[in-house]
Amino acid sequence: TTLFRSDFTGQATLVADEDFDGDETEQVLMQAVSTLPAKQRQGFCKKYFEEKKYEEISELVGTRVGALKASYHIAVEKITNFVKAKES
Repeated sequence: TTLFRSDFTGQATLVADEDFDGDETEQVLMQAVSTLPAKQRQGFCKKYFEEKKYEEISELVGTRVGALKASYHIAVEKITNFVKAKES
């Protein structure tokens, strides 16, 4: 089951999963986010939950936009792998 999907802009979005109810999905997502390193978690949360632009997050956390984008996509991969591991 896929938790995240990338659209043509490269933006990852949460995909509904018929095997989870909303509360369980949110709980698993938050568990996965909590496993990320602090700086990666901060960038991920600002982009995913707060829907901030990379440029704005870059200024807030003091890192380059390119590094932030890479970190975000690595975070999505880690979260996806965490969720897949929970499913098995």
